[in-house]
Amino acid sequence: MKRSLSFFARRSSLLLSAGAVLALGACSSSAPLFLSDGRPTVLVQCPAGSSSCSEQASANCNGAYDVVRQSTDGGTLSLIYACRAAAR
Repeated sequence: MKRSLSFFARRSSLLLSAGAVLALGACSSSAPLFLSDGRPTVLVQCPAGSSSCSEQASANCNGAYDVVRQSTDGGTLSLIYACRAAAR
């Protein structure tokens, strides 16, 4: 069975388009979730056992943040935090 060059070109184009859509989908971000008091939360991930997650939270919140949830899965620490409200 002979296939024309245009058949393969269309098929390659379709595969490239599908790959681009999948790649862009992996880069999407979602809107932040908010606590009941209105503060936005932030998710950071880092290697388990390192202090980089807490360092990121501290730097982002000028040292004052609350841990909402943290978990470790497969050597990765996921930390969800919210910056504390500024003192008045």
